[in-house]
Amino acid sequence: MVGVCIMVISIVKTMSPGLTNYLIDKGLAIDSLLFMISALLSFSSIRIDNASETLERWAEIIFLLGLFSMTLITIIFSFEIV
Repeated sequence: MVGVCIMVISIVKTMSPGLTNYLIDKGLAIDSLLFMISALLSFSSIRIDNASETLERWAEIIFLLGLFSMTLITIIFSFEIV
């Protein structure tokens, strides 16, 4: 998912500057951080025995937040809403 964010950021960087491109660029940068944090929490839940359920729960919540924000950014990018 981080790779998808990076690819779209590079596509947006080649376009003419504007508010929409700025928002998409920054939104996807934050989105890629969410996916990275989710992956780290998921990995940690495998390694740490006594806190695995809590870490798994947070990993799921952050991953779903990343998916939701990526969907929202995709809609903004596709229909140029902003």
